[in-house]
Amino acid sequence: MSALVLYDDARARTFEPFALTRPLGEVRAGTELLRRRWEQALDARGSGFIGAEHLDDFDEPWAPGAASGELPAGTIVANSRCAVALTPAPTTGSVWACDGEVAAVRLAKPLAVETLRSGERHLASLAPAAAVATPVDGRWLNDVWDLIGLLPAMLADDIPAMVTGLIASSGAPPHATVIGQHPVCIEAGANVEPMVVFDVTAGPVLIRKGATVQAFTRVVGPVYVGEGSTITADRIACVSVGEVCKVHGEVSTSIFLGHANKGHSGFVGHSVVGRWVNLGASTVTSNLKNTYGTVALWTPSGVRDSGLQFLGTLFGDHAKTGIGLRLTTGCVLGAGANVYDRMPPKVVAPWSWGGTAPYGDFALDKFLDVAERAMLRRHVELTAKGRRWLAAAHAARWTGEA
Repeated sequence: MSALVLYDDARARTFEPFALTRPLGEVRAGTELLRRRWEQALDARGSGFIGAEHLDDFDEPWAPGAASGELPAGTIVANSRCAVALTPAPTTGSVWACDGEVAAVRLAKPLAVETLRSGERHLASLAPAAAVATPVDGRWLNDVWDLIGLLPAMLADDIPAMVTGLIASSGAPPHATVIGQHPVCIEAGANVEPMVVFDVTAGPVLIRKGATVQAFTRVVGPVYVGEGSTITADRIACVSVGEVCKVHGEVSTSIFLGHANKGHSGFVGHSVVGRWVNLGASTVTSNLKNTYGTVALWTPSGVRDSGLQFLGTLFGDHAKTGIGLRLTTGCVLGAGANVYDRMPPKVVAPWSWGGTAPYGDFALDKFLDVAERAMLRRHVELTAKGRRWLAAAHAARWTGEA
């Protein structure tokens, strides 16, 4: 099995609020993390990533760390912005291209990681001379909002591909109601309570092992629910829920990276929820402007028009919201922010704290203590290396100013 390294190019490093705290390969696109998509497509083992310097101590127990030193010949380097399809791709080549653009290269000779450190180098420059690129199916993520814009189509493609690889699964249990013709797949070990409705008129549903769908929930496909997550009592439609999440209330066209908590009512639509996020009761996102126009949002290069009519909030890792918080259309809530006023501005800087903008700073030592307690509730340790990673991200934080 080939070693695989994910490469965050310069564009990937602008995908805020997530780029501050994680490599793009550890972001969920469709049903799977971008790293896992490449692992499955090329039958490869993720051994590291090349990204921004402040992520050198990135530390999650289910993810490889930052690559260092020299990559040996034979290593596959893949662009993390390419959401490759989950179907197997040819593995014998040395160059893979998606939509005519080089997306991955097998190194013909050793390569110093520092060669790619800046993110400015294109992988095509690493391709062996006269190599013929093997085409792979997939989609390029050009901006952070593509995670939402491409979600419906990716879920529709991903779920059938994932189902074929499950060892044991079944359809909806007899005590559930199914509406529509697309399949419902319940992996062995998942729990679907009575009084659940699966509406698969628009797409399929996959519930992974260890997950629970509680009574009085309407699941409107395409929907993916990851291992160990709980969906409870409302309507979720076109949603990708990562592992060990709790999702209550109405949710539409959104992604939960994993280990996030939305334990109460409140609408969340066309949003991306980072890891270790906790949404206070009745936190609500707006995802449509009163003018029905396209939504603009803050980016590191300034406020830009997403071209999307529907776009909610991007919640950075470890963000927390207070009771009754209302988030405006196209909001960016930075990593580690803890805010509890009525309606924050459209961009909230990382590690902001308070009930009225302009906010104060969430002191690093206090934040780390909170993060450690929150993670232990899900049986995940915040290691010394993890503390260094989050401290480096804290030092590299952006202000949200244009």
